Amino acid sequence: MSLLHHHNLVLHLLPFLYLYVSIQPSFSQSFTYNGFTSTNTNNKITNLTLNGIASITNQGILKLTNTSSHHFGQGFYPIPIPFKNNLNKAIKKTLNSFSTAFVFSIEPEYRKLGGHGLAFTFSPTKCILGAQPSQYLGLFNVTNNGNASNHVFAIEFDTVQDFVFRDIDDNHVGVNINRMTSINSTRAGFFVDGDLMKHDLCLHSGKKIQAWIDYDGVTQELNVTLSLFSIKPSMPIMSFQVDLEPVFLDFMYVGFSASTGLLSSNHYIFGWSFNISGKAQSLDLDNLPLLPQIKKNQKSFVSVFYCSVSVAILFLLLGGGIYVVKMSKSIDDVAEDWELDMGPHRFSYKELKDATKGFNEKNLLGFGGSGKVYKGVLPDSKTEIAVKRILKESKHGLKEFVSEISTVGRLRHRHLVQLLGWSRKKGEFLLVYDFMGNGSLDKYIYKNPKMILSWEQRFKIINGIANGLLYLHEEWEQTVLHRDIKAGNVLLDLELNGRLGDFGLAKLYDHGSNANTTKVVGTLGYLAPELTRTGKPTTSSDVYAFGALLLEVVCGRRPIETKASPEELILVDWVWDKLREGVLLEVVDSRLNGEFNEVEVMVVLKLGLLCSSDEPSFRPSMRQVIAYLEQKMPLPGVFGQLCADGEKEVFVVEFDHCVPFS
Repeated sequence: MSLLHHHNLVLHLLPFLYLYVSIQPSFSQSFTYNGFTSTNTNNKITNLTLNGIASITNQGILKLTNTSSHHFGQGFYPIPIPFKNNLNKAIKKTLNSFSTAFVFSIEPEYRKLGGHGLAFTFSPTKCILGAQPSQYLGLFNVTNNGNASNHVFAIEFDTVQDFVFRDIDDNHVGVNINRMTSINSTRAGFFVDGDLMKHDLCLHSGKKIQAWIDYDGVTQELNVTLSLFSIKPSMPIMSFQVDLEPVFLDFMYVGFSASTGLLSSNHYIFGWSFNISGKAQSLDLDNLPLLPQIKKNQKSFVSVFYCSVSVAILFLLLGGGIYVVKMSKSIDDVAEDWELDMGPHRFSYKELKDATKGFNEKNLLGFGGSGKVYKGVLPDSKTEIAVKRILKESKHGLKEFVSEISTVGRLRHRHLVQLLGWSRKKGEFLLVYDFMGNGSLDKYIYKNPKMILSWEQRFKIINGIANGLLYLHEEWEQTVLHRDIKAGNVLLDLELNGRLGDFGLAKLYDHGSNANTTKVVGTLGYLAPELTRTGKPTTSSDVYAFGALLLEVVCGRRPIETKASPEELILVDWVWDKLREGVLLEVVDSRLNGEFNEVEVMVVLKLGLLCSSDEPSFRPSMRQVIAYLEQKMPLPGVFGQLCADGEKEVFVVEFDHCVPFS
């Protein structure tokens, strides 16, 4: 083709090319915020889209959260950014490279305990609907966590180790795609040029930390870099290849999300730069806004004030010494000991009274020996809660109250009921939990339930509680004995997932040691026989109670049924008898109408018997229990139990219904 023909072709196409380019979004999208004010950006659009409890301070700092518990805050750039190059629709869309730098700070309410972190986020929308706070960082919720349809990519700077999401520690950087379980993570730190040693960096130190995130759309390499300084180190703390093209839509919003849980933190963003066509501009920490400081004259006034107050308090203490000694054993003083150490969220008494409409009996969810449980709704966040009101006359009121907070207050597992906070007033104790929409398991497996659980639902609940117990026994920092495992203490959420609750009798001790108690507590029918002899609880005694739970879930009846015939009075004995007779399936809840997985039912029944063995050494650990439930290993072929005269009866059980696994 001649040069003239080329020239004529271009002339003919120019109007169309101009029109095409004019309607395409610009691919040189970049901006810089040196503080979030109208004078500190090179982009005409300056107002961020704020969600949740996020705000802009008077100093021009993006404050994502405050000390409110169980909330989240978000700040997004207000216009979507084009991330896919689709100029030639005949060719597969490619993901544009991007680069960002931002300076953040995390200040926990309780420095030693920390709190949840924040995430730099790419989302299809600038308001993530249905997201939950706490471990979900305002990105996902328990239902959509893991769904590919989320199209959410995030770099988390997390200060809590969540075992459910397999976090490596409580001070890490993680890469998340559509779920909270990171596909790659590393301990937070930074490099100094010329030094190959990685320096530790505490994310919740309250210091300004600069982060750089760079992605090459061609090589698909993602780099994350951290520093306490303005200059970007040449070596990132994380570098790996990941294909983000399936995750990103043509246009995405970019921004930040942070959340608080039982423990709260202030999450600040001081400055932010972003570039989709080249490297983002590093931020000069000295040019960024500062958090408000107390002025010198204010400090002097504060010093004098506190000095005066201290002297006054000293005289009061001296004058009231005798009274203090007499009252040192009062309920409020005892509670103060753990109150400062643990730091869970304390609700005001009025707040909980209003949430439950004055502890109205119409909101009553249930009651037990120690108190009543009410449904409530927190007025600000509209969060549904369950409030346990421990009776003043309860013999174990204070001990149960402190035990629950010191135990479940620090536990995090999807199959444990989450403690949200507490309150106390004049000897009255209140514990606040996640609301479990379907109540306790016992309402579904005994007579006249409001609905019949299918075998699939029962088996899912069994597996969930088993995993929760494994976490308590082996995976947390200490061994936790629940000591009151039963159907009434298994709560069901809206998806009928089982969660173990009521830690009022729980006991903690270090791994490898023994529980320092000889007091027998628990519920009749779930108590391991050795407890009556030694009084010492163990993980094995918890396993015994779990065995009773397995049998009652399959059989649909209580461990001790007073109205049953003598041979069926004790559930475990009745099931043993049916096993000997070779008709074990006769014990299965008749309301299932024979609709169940026979292999799974046989495994659960025989496992229930194994866990319920009178001999503790015969009982499996919870790790072994899960292996049996998942059929990764066959159940043992020899069973035994102690007879009334003390001799051991041993007999062989044929596992003709179990599939052998190598």
